[in-house]
Amino acid sequence: MDINITGRKMTVSEPLRDYATEKIGAAMKTFDIKPMKADVVLHVEKNPANPNPAVAEVTLSVKKHIIRTEEAGEDMYAAIDVAAAKVSRQLRKYKTRVIDKKNRSGKTSDLFKDENPTVEKIAEDIVDRDEDVVRVKELELEPLTQEEALIQMDLLGHDFFLYEDKMTGATNCLYRRHSGGYGLIKCKDA
Repeated sequence: MDINITGRKMTVSEPLRDYATEKIGAAMKTFDIKPMKADVVLHVEKNPANPNPAVAEVTLSVKKHIIRTEEAGEDMYAAIDVAAAKVSRQLRKYKTRVIDKKNRSGKTSDLFKDENPTVEKIAEDIVDRDEDVVRVKELELEPLTQEEALIQMDLLGHDFFLYEDKMTGATNCLYRRHSGGYGLIKCKDA
């Protein structure tokens, strides 16, 4: 079990480092999944109007999956407590959904709606903005099944997930719909 604790624009004191190691380590030890690595980033937001300025970001690498949480609190110890509790819940979800999936008999295809939005409908939802790209992220697409991609998206807490379909090799985008359920965008070869 490897726990890396860093501070963003702040120094992490030894008692705070020990506390974070103890709390996040306890959540990780409960499930004892090998290999598991945690990166904890602590920072304080400078906005005086924010009632919870202390932020703890925890990113766990568990086998081929990533579990991420970001929680805020009045002080750093409270933020770490909330983040550790959420990590514990997400690890429990990971263990029941991924590791014990052979005991399940449900299909994810029931989660998808048949509604196919048109290009015009999607274009209506886009708002024109004069903003610059503030972040660029490069990623390597892993071959996954639709169910594995759904689990990975849920564990990351994202609203969408880009992956390579294990069966067809096509690039697909899985997304959470505002009206409930999930949508799947399948990319065709040119």
